[in-house]
Amino acid sequence: MVYAIIPAAGIGSRMQSSIPKQYLPLGDGTVLLQSLRALLAVPTVDTIMVALHPQDQWWPGTWGQLTPSEQKRVNTCTGGDERWQSVLAALSVLATIAQPDAAVMVHDAVRPCVQVTELQQLMQTYNTQSLQEGTPGALLAMPVTDTLKRADDAQRVQATVDRQQMWAACTPQMFPLAALQQALIHASQSGVLITDESSAMELAGVQPALVRCSRDNIKITYPGDLELASWILSRCQSARDQDRSNTL
Repeated sequence: MVYAIIPAAGIGSRMQSSIPKQYLPLGDGTVLLQSLRALLAVPTVDTIMVALHPQDQWWPGTWGQLTPSEQKRVNTCTGGDERWQSVLAALSVLATIAQPDAAVMVHDAVRPCVQVTELQQLMQTYNTQSLQEGTPGALLAMPVTDTLKRADDAQRVQATVDRQQMWAACTPQMFPLAALQQALIHASQSGVLITDESSAMELAGVQPALVRCSRDNIKITYPGDLELASWILSRCQSARDQDRSNTL
């Protein structure tokens, strides 16, 4: 059994929209709805906890588009100003119904194009690492292919960075419930910048496994990303329809 968290309390100011980016229309629903559906497509994901802004007024629309069976697997809690605060709030709620060593998968609300096969590979890697090394932890990521430049404050190139061992972290990221909870608390008390769950676990001495994912697993940040996500989802749906027709 796997639990999932979707921190969805952000306002997404870079999208230049009056609506938080997780609620922008995408396909036959919203960005958040598509992200939820990706996780709900994995039967072993038992409960998804969505951390919402305390003044969220858009969630009911997305909730209403879930089927009754999907709604039984989705719960909400109040998130915080920062991502890590939302994740920690969700972990606190899950801790009342799950064991301390329960596997928790944290996924961005605005990564609607993650593939089920990648989620399955993530879980397989997590379970393997847990059994073999005793330090469970895994995240989806992509090797960096662009040439990287380090800049100064005036946006001038200081140096070219070796990209051979560089990866771009994606989500979901998967860790044991209690371990992630403690790592986030410790990192926040240390004043360390927590940009994702892995960064908190790394501070605690864990070396999570990197699981390569497709470049389709984009994070919707800017207006043009929404159009790309729509094309990706449309392409995937066409492929599924073709597979079904071939089996008839």
